[in-house]
Amino acid sequence: MTEPYVLDLHEVDASRRAVVGGKGAHLGALARIDGIRVPDGFCVTTDAFRRVVEHEPGIGAQLAELSRVRPDDREAIRTLSARIRRTVEGIAVPDDLAEAVVRGLDRFDEGTAFAVRSSATAEDLPTASFAGQQDTYLNVVGPEEVLRHLSRCWASLFTERAVTYRLRNGIDHRAVHMGVVVQQMVFPQAAGVLFTADPVSGHRRTATVEAAFGLGEALVSGLVNPDVFTVRDDEIVARAIGAKQRAVQALPDGGTRDVEVDARRQEQPALTDAQVLELVRLGRRIEAHFGCPQDIEWCLADDGSGAGFRIVQSRPITTLFPVPETDDEDNHVYLSVGHQQMMTDAMKPLGLSMWQLTAMGPMLQAGGRLFVDATARLTSPAGRTALLEMVGRSDPLTRDALETVLDREDFLPAPPDAPGPAPDGRPTAGGKRAGTAPAPIETDPAIVKELIERSQASLAALRRDIRGKSGPELFDFLLKAFDEHKRVLSDPLSIQVIMAGMEATWWLNDKLQEWLGEKNAADTLTLSAPDNITSEMGLALLDVADVVRPHPQVVAFLQGVGDDDAFLEKLAELPGGAEARDAIEAYLDRYGMRCVGEIDITRPRWRERPTALVPALLDNVRNFAPGAARQRFEQGRQEAYRKEQDVLARLRALPDGAEKADETKRMIDRVRTFIGYREYPKYDVISRYFVYKQALMEEAERLVRAGVIAEREDVFHLTFQELHDVVRTRRADEGIVRRRKEAFRSYQALTPPRVLTSDGEALSGAYRRDDVPPGAHAGLPVSAGTVEGRARVVHDIADAELGAGDILVTTYTDPSWSPLFVGIAGLVTEVGGLMTHGAVIAREYGLPAVVGVHHATRLIQDGQRIRVHGSDGYVEILG
Repeated sequence: MTEPYVLDLHEVDASRRAVVGGKGAHLGALARIDGIRVPDGFCVTTDAFRRVVEHEPGIGAQLAELSRVRPDDREAIRTLSARIRRTVEGIAVPDDLAEAVVRGLDRFDEGTAFAVRSSATAEDLPTASFAGQQDTYLNVVGPEEVLRHLSRCWASLFTERAVTYRLRNGIDHRAVHMGVVVQQMVFPQAAGVLFTADPVSGHRRTATVEAAFGLGEALVSGLVNPDVFTVRDDEIVARAIGAKQRAVQALPDGGTRDVEVDARRQEQPALTDAQVLELVRLGRRIEAHFGCPQDIEWCLADDGSGAGFRIVQSRPITTLFPVPETDDEDNHVYLSVGHQQMMTDAMKPLGLSMWQLTAMGPMLQAGGRLFVDATARLTSPAGRTALLEMVGRSDPLTRDALETVLDREDFLPAPPDAPGPAPDGRPTAGGKRAGTAPAPIETDPAIVKELIERSQASLAALRRDIRGKSGPELFDFLLKAFDEHKRVLSDPLSIQVIMAGMEATWWLNDKLQEWLGEKNAADTLTLSAPDNITSEMGLALLDVADVVRPHPQVVAFLQGVGDDDAFLEKLAELPGGAEARDAIEAYLDRYGMRCVGEIDITRPRWRERPTALVPALLDNVRNFAPGAARQRFEQGRQEAYRKEQDVLARLRALPDGAEKADETKRMIDRVRTFIGYREYPKYDVISRYFVYKQALMEEAERLVRAGVIAEREDVFHLTFQELHDVVRTRRADEGIVRRRKEAFRSYQALTPPRVLTSDGEALSGAYRRDDVPPGAHAGLPVSAGTVEGRARVVHDIADAELGAGDILVTTYTDPSWSPLFVGIAGLVTEVGGLMTHGAVIAREYGLPAVVGVHHATRLIQDGQRIRVHGSDGYVEILG
């Protein structure tokens, strides 16, 4: 049955999005909510748009051309979108369609004014609001004008802002269609916007009302500073009355104009307190109906039947970070796992569930990220002190965010002491609080050797035993393998060694600052510490560069490989190519399980995408001489030794100097023995992950061959248990995969907070410092020294092109970034802590580094000259 071209608003709801577009579907749903008044009207369906556009010669070719444009090519977007708009506006509305629209107008009195509003199918989505991307026309009078503005709404699907928005969000222009809403015009005394959650902090119990006189266009267009009311728990907790000098009013013959507000009214509130609270209650009703916080457009009008609020739009607030789901109504505080693991990107469902299954403590997910519930530790005095001390040493921003929550004494209760897992899900040493001395352990390199051998034996057993496993048997095997995974990760001796190295570092920094007035002395004392698998990885790529460098044809070939991940097969055909290939293959055998964002099992590993290593390899070929790896390691070792001798000599000159020097020497030996091992458990985890992934991808291949799923990567959008069920039943729900892909795209646009509360408040903390020069950007000092250089803002290691003396500026660095560290002069990141991997490797290589610089990749422009103060924790932009 053919869908009619015109549907009354009361005939549509959220299920008819494809028929009437997002705005129309939402308005239809709103009209069905008891007590919510929506202006009367109808929808012109997307079938009308399709009919008009599909019969116009040339539109298809223009859309195909538009789809190939880059999102940042503003000139091409401007030219092509304008051409398409002219074409659409020039199409005559077919007679039968025009008649259907006119019949829709017949039930209204002659001379009735209408709002004609665009309603695209990719508008007001739960994951992307598209707010303001298409056009609305107010006070349209007469059938001819309604039809003219119908065409203008169709054309507004191709405004520059709408086209750019779709390109940036990966939405196909040809898959989006336009419905149009025609509603009776409301002439309000006041209008505005209601957010049922705080759009800045994310707090779900805090509503914000913005109000101005006249039509809401005055507020939307920025013509006035509106009144702003903040409401929490049915009480106005803050208000700011704006000077509303202008208002937008309707003209008698159609259209609108802005007028001056009488001076006596300008600073009067547009709403009374009672009206504000009534509006928020209506908003809560709408929010409950749709199941998520809403951005609501409203107006207050007196139509002769008494003053009342009309709702003219409601859409999800898509910028809020989601809150982890719990089975109670209690208050909770969640810590970001990603900020501890140096990977704050969104993860796909398989990656999330695999980390949850292999972590040492329970983790919750929200917005494609993992969180630890820290409520139990924060509600006990001892647990709170320990957690704040541990977090404060690593990341002061997280501590500040936690203290902000704790300052609200009514948010968390204080039950008996109940410690929980560390913020990244790892156990703390012997259950002790961070900052205390670990259990006694001898400073013996043989202990580290034993731990590494244990790990290697367990990993070898995993590789051996998983061979030949497939189907449900594979999943049963993996569940047992995860138990062994956690056993290795929680080895008490391993935890003792990690804590011993960290405690020795903290002891040296604290005591040497106290005794000698020297900041971050341990940074130099730990240079070229042994057994650091991550720093060895960076140096090993220098050795690969030594093999490549003598062969110009190999170098030229590598410069042109692009995204051809089969390039290793072709290398052997070149002079010196076989040798270069063997060196790269050997590197991949040892480190090929690593990649950017490696805690997400779905991310492509270097072994799977070796082209990701080529830029760093070519930088090493260009910037270093042969033998650089050995020279750099020996240089660091000698510098650490000289620092040790200097420190000990200065200590001996102090009162009780011999005792202080002896104790310091013991701690130096301890930190050099143990600090490098801190990187090994992560290497072990990621090595195991690659074994798991290879087995799961073989299973995915079988599912593709059997026609169960369309492509291998579809399994990334299933949890481990869901994938197990698909393998067992040989059935998959395509709808789940499609919805998960859409959700993942929306999560990628969100920035996770360091701390999140069950009220939805997202906190990232602040530096409470007065020692940062004006204009400089504060951060956490993690590796001593000061350096000036060219900033290179890099978001993907595969795109890095670094020269000698460059300073790397990026969002975060996990171990996979260490090959870049050998060729840079300094490091600045947005995320990080004192003992996170980037900080450890920066100290290993002697790079001045500042981490935790809020919005560093936005505040610092690529190519700017900057100065990094690695000892004092700030970055200056020099020009």
